[in-house]
Amino acid sequence: MPEQTILDRETYRKIKKMSREELQAFLMRYAENLLEDHTSTLDLSQVESDLCQINGIGQKRLEEIMAVIKKHNGIPE
Repeated sequence: MPEQTILDRETYRKIKKMSREELQAFLMRYAENLLEDHTSTLDLSQVESDLCQINGIGQKRLEEIMAVIKKHNGIPE
């Protein structure tokens, strides 16, 4: 697996120079940004409507697809 750069060199240098309070504030801002990135929602009724428009996908196949989508998003059936 290729190595993913999480921290660029400039940010690393800034972190090394930070005091404990500065580092704590930096990490709190970083964590808040991570949480904001994962709060987007998926409108399942719109997905179902769009999938319905695809030629060759009938009601039975649509139900199977929606069940898989719900399963992977942790939504009970």
